[in-house]
Amino acid sequence: MQTDLSSKLGQYMDLLAQRQRLVAANMANVDTPGYRTKDLDFQFEYMSLSPGAAPQVIEPAGLVVKNDGNNVSLDRESRLLAENALRFNVAANLLRGELRDIRKAIDEGR
Repeated sequence: MQTDLSSKLGQYMDLLAQRQRLVAANMANVDTPGYRTKDLDFQFEYMSLSPGAAPQVIEPAGLVVKNDGNNVSLDRESRLLAENALRFNVAANLLRGELRDIRKAIDEGR
């Protein structure tokens, strides 16, 4: 039995996982000449969550481009990594609580 909240939390966590993959790729390519930072417009993607829809990958504006054409900022990516992990942990805890409530309701109905 999946509630609307657990469904939304699952979609939110999928979006966070997609962002995590992009951040990891950015960090892996910090020294790759010509590599451009990739990200998600997280607010937009979260507000337009729809099951099965792939989020649109963007190149964030305003990043400093180095002489080799690479614009990855390790400070920015580290911050996003930490922020993403925090959001994922909060969502996972909310989902655990939702499942605990459902299990409790089932047990009380026996």
